[in-house]
Amino acid sequence: MSQYLSLVRALAEALVDLAWFVESADGEHLDQDDAVKALEGVAAVVGGLSSCQRAEFQQVIGAMTEAEADPGRRDYLESFPDGFGLVE
Repeated sequence: MSQYLSLVRALAEALVDLAWFVESADGEHLDQDDAVKALEGVAAVVGGLSSCQRAEFQQVIGAMTEAEADPGRRDYLESFPDGFGLVE
């Protein structure tokens, strides 16, 4: 049985985890040009969402933020909607 209640939740968490990893990796572990490309890819996916999908994604991010115990990751989740264009 999956730990996720929905495919949307699972994919949202995977996308946020990818962005979190890329943004927190240093130049020693990840080429900065590759990091920028990866983050641009995340932004492109988010930018292609309909307004209804954006609202659903924001709800998922909100639930993830509320459940997050790590203060650094919680801060990241709080800033994600603005940083990746979910908020118009």
